[in-house]
Amino acid sequence: MRKNDLREKATMANRPTFPKRAIVTAGMPYGNKELHFGHIGGVFVYSDIYSRFLRDRLGKSNVIYVSGTDGYGSPIIESYEKLKENGSFSGSLQEFVESNHNKQKKVLDAYDISVSYNASCFGKANDIHQEVSTKIFQALRNNGHLSKITTKQFYDTEKDIFLNGRQVIGRCPILGCPADKAYADECSLGHQFMPHELENPKSTMTGKKPEMRDVTNWFLDLPKFGPLINKWSQNLLNGTKSRKFYVRNIDEFLEPPIIHVKRDQLEDYESIKEKLPTHVIHDNQTKAIRVEFKNLKAREEACPILTENNIRYRTGKTLVPFRLTANIDWGLPIPDEQNQDSLIWWVWPESLIAPISFTAAYLEDNGENRNDWTKWWQSPDTAIYQFIGEDNIYFYGVAQQAMFMGTQAKNLDDISAEPKSGQLQLSQLIVNNHLLFLNTKASSSGKVKPPLAAELLEHYTSDQLRTHFFALGLGIRSVGFKPKPFNPNATEKEADPVLKEGNLLCNVFNRIIRSCFYTAQKYFDGYLPNSLASVTIKEEADDVTLAFERLMFDQEFHLAIATLDKYIRSISKYWTQHSREADQNDDMKHREQMLVDTFQMVRTAALLMHPIAPEGTEAIRNYLQLDQDFWDWQKAFQPLSGLMNNDKHKLKFLEPRVDFFPKHHSQLPPKQ
Repeated sequence: MRKNDLREKATMANRPTFPKRAIVTAGMPYGNKELHFGHIGGVFVYSDIYSRFLRDRLGKSNVIYVSGTDGYGSPIIESYEKLKENGSFSGSLQEFVESNHNKQKKVLDAYDISVSYNASCFGKANDIHQEVSTKIFQALRNNGHLSKITTKQFYDTEKDIFLNGRQVIGRCPILGCPADKAYADECSLGHQFMPHELENPKSTMTGKKPEMRDVTNWFLDLPKFGPLINKWSQNLLNGTKSRKFYVRNIDEFLEPPIIHVKRDQLEDYESIKEKLPTHVIHDNQTKAIRVEFKNLKAREEACPILTENNIRYRTGKTLVPFRLTANIDWGLPIPDEQNQDSLIWWVWPESLIAPISFTAAYLEDNGENRNDWTKWWQSPDTAIYQFIGEDNIYFYGVAQQAMFMGTQAKNLDDISAEPKSGQLQLSQLIVNNHLLFLNTKASSSGKVKPPLAAELLEHYTSDQLRTHFFALGLGIRSVGFKPKPFNPNATEKEADPVLKEGNLLCNVFNRIIRSCFYTAQKYFDGYLPNSLASVTIKEEADDVTLAFERLMFDQEFHLAIATLDKYIRSISKYWTQHSREADQNDDMKHREQMLVDTFQMVRTAALLMHPIAPEGTEAIRNYLQLDQDFWDWQKAFQPLSGLMNNDKHKLKFLEPRVDFFPKHHSQLPPKQ
């Protein structure tokens, strides 16, 4: 049997328990460029649809959906300096970010992304961001989880400057990692390491090998939070809402400090093993032996000993101290009572706090007290859903959780992986695999350039793209996005895969809805007959509503779309069969029941499709002449007649050939 066949049927008795309130976040795009298709299709569409679903399910006032432009970070500085050098931009760095922020916001609006979208580096949101980040930094420091550590940082002697993380590239030192363009302390696959471990480093400024010089920064003692992070991740694994692949990824970071030594150097290792700190050997008869140390410090002491004795090795994944600060000018200042340092937040930990700051900004924008963010982020009644891409699992699944835990207390024994009221709640991560362009990971330096998000809207409607992206199953695997207008290998006759789900709306669902309205206008004077849907029709509507609710709760979004596809096509079959019978027999009673039944099914499909295709479904509600209670899940199982204000319910007149889900103008046949 298939896995889906073994699924317990969703019923009124086993409906999932949703939180009272929810915060939904999406990853923050850097403020150095416009949004590409991956930002929209991999994160924003998913987070928007889920937030819209939760608003319908929990009530609009019980859901906050936030994101924003990441205004700091070395990619922004690099992009800005390049544009300044070639004369493409003449404003300030902040103006550069603001310009890109406005472009990002415009595209999000065009895709019907209903997010409160701010920026971390300017305006009211920046002031609030400074307040919130200061509180968290001080809590971590007062609880003894931070320390100043002097480490080596890359220094370009030709430019006479320290190099930030993105200004150094080399090979990732983690065993088995293929990344040959890793940055100073992280690679594109999310591996973390100390800067001096980077292999074959090169300055992006001059192409020369940089020196290592001492620099002091604040670090979070991340390794000691390992057991707590493990407990939190196991709680996710045991739940029904988690995608297991990312929990396994988190667990990989919780491995003990390991060094891998090739088997052909085993004899050399044996000759110097007594010089190494206390360790344990694991020999699984593979190409390398595993040398396990008690802690990271011991492993760090072992590395130079191995190097001095010409023993080649690779390090394994493990928790390393998490750097919170940087020593560049552009960034969010760190609170420093002694006024001895001029450090700023490193962009990653600062961005992990930003969703809290954006929540406070949202509250103030809506006439509430900005400090009421605590009533959301520090309440067990609130679920925090964070949508991210798989590259960012380390930051959101390890570092952020440790940062939030560290604000609870000094003693690890007093810190819980299940925070109480008044403590920062831990997130439920919704992680998507890579959204590929065609069949490869998107790259702006590749032969075939991936499209910007705005460019896609020159060929598709937002409803078509939203529905397609949501159906791709990124929670299971990486999937190729293959828009025909951007695919050089597409043939003229082959169908555009992006339109598969969109055609369900633009063709099938459109036809059903129009048929209902035109029949009501022709035979019932534009009124909806005041009678109940057939028992079997109402039971089927309730069943699909319960199934959709369960799939959304379990975050199996591709199956939710498949369920809707099957249901909408069943409505079409029902209409085709019964309208033919009613016409053949000129049976008004049959026609009336058919119309009531089909409108009931359209109501159900519209409710479930509302978060996915908001523009078209709002048009349905408008023509039904019903108020916003139409979307309220408290009324999801009422008959359609229960939503009407009187016995004779007049529908809005539908002109000929009105499209509730119109096709993009480029998809229409040329006018004769």
